Amino acid sequence: MADWQKQFTRLASNLEDQADDIILSIRQRLGLFNPLQIITYRSYGTRNRLYLKGRVLADKGVTPPADTDTILDNILNIYRRFESDEIPNARLKIMFQDQEYFTTTDKEGYFVINLEPKTPLELADIWHHMVVELVDAPVKIPDGLQAKAEILVPPLDAEYGIISDIDDTIIKTQSTNMVAMWGNVVFHNAHSRLPFAGVSAFYKSLQLGRNGKRNNPFFYVSSSPWNMYDLLHDFMDINGIPPGPILLRDFGLEKEKLFRSDHMGHKYKEIQNILLTYPELNFVLIGDSGQEDANIYREVVKNFPTRILAIYIRDVELPDRAKMVVEVSEELKKGKVEMLLVENTVKAAEHAAKIGLIFQEEIPAIVEEKIKDESPEPEENAAPENPTPKTDK
Repeated sequence: MADWQKQFTRLASNLEDQADDIILSIRQRLGLFNPLQIITYRSYGTRNRLYLKGRVLADKGVTPPADTDTILDNILNIYRRFESDEIPNARLKIMFQDQEYFTTTDKEGYFVINLEPKTPLELADIWHHMVVELVDAPVKIPDGLQAKAEILVPPLDAEYGIISDIDDTIIKTQSTNMVAMWGNVVFHNAHSRLPFAGVSAFYKSLQLGRNGKRNNPFFYVSSSPWNMYDLLHDFMDINGIPPGPILLRDFGLEKEKLFRSDHMGHKYKEIQNILLTYPELNFVLIGDSGQEDANIYREVVKNFPTRILAIYIRDVELPDRAKMVVEVSEELKKGKVEMLLVENTVKAAEHAAKIGLIFQEEIPAIVEEKIKDESPEPEENAAPENPTPKTDK
């Protein structure tokens, strides 16, 4: 980063901090804060260490998604997500295994804590739950405000893990077209946004693996902001996509956030953390050709050469991008790692079955779901395609 960029971002960050302090002070004096809420993000850990991240915000009344929501409902919810009122210096108590742990939010309302369980976890279940309670804040707080947190810990007999991109990999975003992308973000909700055909069945087959225990863990990494977390969380649940930690990023005016495109740096760092956390677990990587996934995954293979079983890149049908993926694929072949540019999930599933990641018997269900997902929904009260012509009597 150039000197002028450093100076500018430092000035912008200081001005942002001062403005936030002034707004917070005014709202404190006038009692203008909405009821507070604790947001916890699905995260991950090991038998001996758990990582938890969340945020304390004023509750702006983002409504749960419904298939009856109008475009106006979706626009208002997006506005509420991004027009957030953060609660800094809020004190939180985390309760787990009859133990209490404490942490404090930063200036943007985030809290992060790494905690050590009193006793190593039993891994009968892939998900572990804890309770987070707000105990103090610079504004008036309700008594007993709590939230539940979900932490994924892969079982010892998991065959492999799966790290997947989100935008244009499992959810149609059109991130290569800025106007179309923001149209998808603003005008749609978790019900009306569309998954790519066959994604749910393919991901479930990877989760099942070949041991039949359905315990292969998923991790989702995206450059979308944390403000979109609830929408992505709900989208996955509604569309039957295997749950997993959703690792997003913060947008702001701080150093290295304003000028530098942090897409590649953020995603690589999150993937690196996952691989370092589970040194005995190999991984499948899934992304798309629209952004930098192929280059990011190349760096992952370079630094973890024996840990990647296969890489699937969905083709977004941009020739220059496809050419770049093919070039990276040829490079990776030298290290005996296959990166496939695939037009749909069936092609990826067929390869996964061929190399022993999933059962061959899973393919028909993936094909069936792909066909169903690609079929247009019948419109209510739609006129028949070939109406019978009226005849004069």
